[in-house]
Amino acid sequence: MAAPIVHAGLEVLYTRDQIARRVAEMGEQISRDFAGQKVVLVGVLKGATIFLADLARCISLDATFDFLSTSSYGKGHQQSGEVKLLKDVDHSVEGQNIILVEDILDTGLTLTYLHRVLNAHQPKSLKIAALLDKPARRIQKIEGDYIGFTIPNKFVVGYGLDYAERYRNLPDICVIPPSALGDE
Repeated sequence: MAAPIVHAGLEVLYTRDQIARRVAEMGEQISRDFAGQKVVLVGVLKGATIFLADLARCISLDATFDFLSTSSYGKGHQQSGEVKLLKDVDHSVEGQNIILVEDILDTGLTLTYLHRVLNAHQPKSLKIAALLDKPARRIQKIEGDYIGFTIPNKFVVGYGLDYAERYRNLPDICVIPPSALGDE
């Protein structure tokens, strides 16, 4: 087993074991909800890649992947308020069961935008799977269909989540203290 990654100055909010258990439960629920059907997991780059990979291995259905990419944060931790689509899905998802896979449901701006983009592709169904939900910051009224954990209004990193492209590789979800946050 690899040596643990150092989380210097970070508070662990959810351990890798807690995350693994919850992701497995989410995969089982999706498998029940779509029993006998195919699903397309559409991950939001880059943050959702680790979550999508683990979730996919917990789904006992015929599942394919595709990815979207957006821009709304820049290099810091403050969302700009404007969401831009940088990459749309590569393959037609018309008539497919889509599960939009996101690392965190925060303000709702990005997921509301992507929900509209994917609905324009005329899927059979469209659900949202978010590892984390931070309802205290919600601006747009949108809810996830599959939520891993509801978290307080704290800035979190790890398990794909980043701060200025750092910390994505942490196996746990950690809180960055407010004193360490500053626009770079």
